Amino acid sequence: MNDFSSPEPRLRHVQCLDSRGLHRMAYHEWGDAANPKVLVCVHGLTRQGRDFDVLAQALADEYRVVCPDVVGRGESDWLADPMGYAIPYYVADMVTLLARLDAQEVHWVGTSMGGLIGLGVASLAGSPVSRLVLNDVGPAIEPSSLQRIGQYLGQPAHWATLDEAADALWAISQSFGPHTRAQWLALTEHQITPDGTGFKPHYDPAIRQAFTAITPEIAAAGEAALWASYDRIACPTLLLRGAESDLLSPTTAQAMTQRGPRARLHEFAGVGHAPTLVAPDQVAVVRDFLSSP
Repeated sequence: MNDFSSPEPRLRHVQCLDSRGLHRMAYHEWGDAANPKVLVCVHGLTRQGRDFDVLAQALADEYRVVCPDVVGRGESDWLADPMGYAIPYYVADMVTLLARLDAQEVHWVGTSMGGLIGLGVASLAGSPVSRLVLNDVGPAIEPSSLQRIGQYLGQPAHWATLDEAADALWAISQSFGPHTRAQWLALTEHQITPDGTGFKPHYDPAIRQAFTAITPEIAAAGEAALWASYDRIACPTLLLRGAESDLLSPTTAQAMTQRGPRARLHEFAGVGHAPTLVAPDQVAVVRDFLSSP
């Protein structure tokens, strides 16, 4: 049996440049490593690449699916300079990853922060991104959602068991929409890491420093830059939105269907920020878009 038939992904690392030297970025790879069809799936702010296990397994027969842990999360290194936790640096890391993958073109699925990274990569001249899925994110981000995220981001946490961690994370993640207990435990398992007496969040709490350093002026400049990048995207683009999302407004979503790549919009009822792409109907929407002519 080939290793790409395994229910577990291959864990690999690539070295990337930062202001203090080099850091290792981990990525989880599903499917045939020789498959020229590559799908890159990138997670949200405090999450990690194993969030995409269900989607990756569903698409691994068709793609080499690559799910990185953005630096500071999961199995990747933490940065010596926490101000490096920012979208432009993440885009640079992904360009290094794409060079490692040696793919002529890639499809991209990005949830929240992972969507903004994908937006940045897809907007570059000569970008290999030929299909783009933006999951509940756009150039304009609602301030109320940032306030909500800021309430828990980087706060000390410790849980005695996986079940205790799952309960605590569900308390701040109910906007993800309905999940069975088994689905939520699977999403929690890689979101925590042992700390000697139990578990703690599997990301660098210093990510909060860059997040809280964003002033209204910086946010406005960032939004303008993101719209400019969005307008440069030429590949087919699917915009997913939780119908109850507090991060991607209906106004922003509609604007994204009318400018730049004129994204195709699909909303999921009963879900906020952000769809986890675990439910069969969510997986089907992504699969259908990626395989459409």
